Amino acid sequence: MLSENLKVLLATSYAFVIKAQNFHWNVEGPDFPQYHEFFGDLYAEVYGVLDKIAEYIRTLDSYTPGSFERYAELSVIQGQTKIPRAELMFQEILDDNQKLIEVLKNCFEVAGQEREFGIENFIAERLDAHAKHAWMLKSILKRERS
Repeated sequence: MLSENLKVLLATSYAFVIKAQNFHWNVEGPDFPQYHEFFGDLYAEVYGVLDKIAEYIRTLDSYTPGSFERYAELSVIQGQTKIPRAELMFQEILDDNQKLIEVLKNCFEVAGQEREFGIENFIAERLDAHAKHAWMLKSILKRERS
């Protein structure tokens, strides 16, 4: 059922935002200004679509989850209670971005099966956005040319 998949997407996206915002606040190192700005842009971009995901859940006659407890149950991304080094922050958020891409792919497939083409188009746009995030994260982590 698409609404259930979208609930997982909402919770996972929210967890991603919280982690990126945590890293934005706490990143340190010689490249602090660039890293701080990158994490700020990242969480802001994903945060900007949370309401749209919730509204799609409502258009499917379902209720959106709205508590940290429920998000923790639904999200495929685990929270981070420690403050890792900058490089580990980027690796962790890259791994979480990949988990979010998998959730998006599942939503895309179900939206197509249920003939919810507007939602399917929205999910396709989110897949593109997260592919770009992955490219940027991989570029930050890269140490030498292949």
